[in-house]
Amino acid sequence: MDPFTYLFGLEKFGIKFGLDNISTIVARLGHPERAFQSVHVAGTNGKGSVVAMVDAALRAAGHRSARYTSPHLVDLTERFTIDGQPVARDRLAAVVVEIRATIEQLQAEGALAVQPTFFEVTTAAAFELFRRAGVDVAVLEVGLGGRLDATNVVSPIATAITSIDFDHQKFLGNTLSEIATEKAGIVKPGIPVVVGELHPEASAAIEEVARRRRSPVIRATAGDVDNLTVGLRGAHQRANAAVAVRLLQIVGASGLTLPRQAVAAGLADPHWPGRLDLRRLSGNREVLLDAAHNPAGAAALASYLKAECDPAPPLVFAAMRDKDAGAMLRALLPAVSRVVFTRASNPRSADPAALAAQARAIAPSLPVSAEPDVHEALAEAWRAAPRIGVAGSIFLLGDVIRFENDPG
Repeated sequence: MDPFTYLFGLEKFGIKFGLDNISTIVARLGHPERAFQSVHVAGTNGKGSVVAMVDAALRAAGHRSARYTSPHLVDLTERFTIDGQPVARDRLAAVVVEIRATIEQLQAEGALAVQPTFFEVTTAAAFELFRRAGVDVAVLEVGLGGRLDATNVVSPIATAITSIDFDHQKFLGNTLSEIATEKAGIVKPGIPVVVGELHPEASAAIEEVARRRRSPVIRATAGDVDNLTVGLRGAHQRANAAVAVRLLQIVGASGLTLPRQAVAAGLADPHWPGRLDLRRLSGNREVLLDAAHNPAGAAALASYLKAECDPAPPLVFAAMRDKDAGAMLRALLPAVSRVVFTRASNPRSADPAALAAQARAIAPSLPVSAEPDVHEALAEAWRAAPRIGVAGSIFLLGDVIRFENDPG
């Protein structure tokens, strides 16, 4: 079986929290996660942006850096970046083949009682790819939560929690305190944790975990990025940049040389697509892609649209069925001129007609429509205005980028 077919076939096993599988796999592989230093970043929103900035700064300082993020927008290789470039597909395929053989051997021995998930195998693949590449440091984004996330087998030199808000309550809890406690599971004894600007309830939960583990808590504030250029759009990215700056200070104190000009370069040009990502296309058309896929992300996008977009643009929107689409729409609808609801190429994508009905109940006077075909939804939005927004699902962004790259 093709290694990528095997890997995506594991998605049917869904999400499984726990470190037993990944611990067993990396132990048999000879602990690739110990071959490099690591920085570990959790949070409801902003963690990928922080990872991108920290990675860019490390590279600007001359270090061989890697980053592991999820999900990808278009191609699986985006998750595994070394020296600023996605890994080659053949290298990823070779590693997946070896990890699959390792898993099958462990299963035959009875050492793995439960089938590893897609994320567990991709995480093991990231560690092995980074070891083979001889990277100095890897910047790792938590997939979901923190305490029981597959990435949480590393022993990092620094950790960070960017933000705490409501998302994935089924797995993480129904209060900010519960969610924060799960994400604080990445805090390691004695290792500093950088925290962004948090609700007091979330902050107290993280402080309690850090106190028990005797880990210093370092607070990032907007003032940490005064006189620095933040390349990613949106006021919220300055908060993310502050977390990155504080993380880089810890990394620098650990022995990795990080001159200020490298930190400035990392913040100014991190290359993180799909985050208030304005693209100019043929025919004077523009599309603003944003990965907002939960209420806090939608609020950040709405704030940017209100401040920077006059007149308000049409929005193409899709969401997964397990998301709080109502809360997202309550944030976004006042900031747009109309909404075309569509369906992302993911089986969990919500019904566009149902989303449109929700929108009509929230904003009866706003023009809304449902167009399941993404290409037709984009065309309908562009007929209303030359600049449009696309948000609600990272999977939708991937569909739009693929269409942009191959409009035929």
